[in-house]
Amino acid sequence: MKYLDTPCLARISAFLDNVDVGDYSVHGDLEAYSCKLAGLDKKLSRNLDQEVQMGSSPLELSKSPVGPLAESASRKTLIYLILTLNHCYPDYDFSLLRAHHFRKEPGVSAVEQAVDAHLLEASRVWEATPGCGGAPFLDTLWTAVDEAIELPDCDVYSYKSDGEADPFGEKGSVWSFNFFFYNRKLRRILYFACRGIAKTALADSSAGEASRTPGATADSADADSADGLNESDSARYGMAGTMEV
Repeated sequence: MKYLDTPCLARISAFLDNVDVGDYSVHGDLEAYSCKLAGLDKKLSRNLDQEVQMGSSPLELSKSPVGPLAESASRKTLIYLILTLNHCYPDYDFSLLRAHHFRKEPGVSAVEQAVDAHLLEASRVWEATPGCGGAPFLDTLWTAVDEAIELPDCDVYSYKSDGEADPFGEKGSVWSFNFFFYNRKLRRILYFACRGIAKTALADSSAGEASRTPGATADSADADSADGLNESDSARYGMAGTMEV
């Protein structure tokens, strides 16, 4: 998979990196990838293809969220979804995911409605931020996405998070979504994910860090102070010994 530098997405992605909407903040990822494989991706793709063929049940071989896994095209779709997650979240390994970990969405319109509902508050921040432009955020968003991936020709998938071994299980998560817009004709995937993180969780995390840091500083200061006293005492005792002699 190759990351595609897509100017129409860059501005929106930068905005969604951290949006304060009041009780929570929005953190988003919006990236496009070419499905042309090379290097390690190509090797992993071959391994995954074999594992999926050998490890799939008869039912999955005939029907799955990405299509019949007996067909090469369906297995490729699954592999592209897995590789996209690996590239987006390099601190995690998604290579053990299989077709049942994903869901095929009913269509682009339903996905647009779900995204719009979650990003309503963020859109108000965009429109109140100088320099973001006069166009409404959601219009700007979907125009950019369509330019990057050609929405009418896309199948849309989502990853069903287990809430533990992936980035969507973050403490304080209020809501999250993730969608893969896959255009077979362009051999391209656009990945769009957002999480709403409660400020109380962020504050607790910051407080935990702050409480640990002063403690460490105090311990260090005590150690330095003790070292200073020891050196001073040694000097005094040495001088006293000399005087006694």
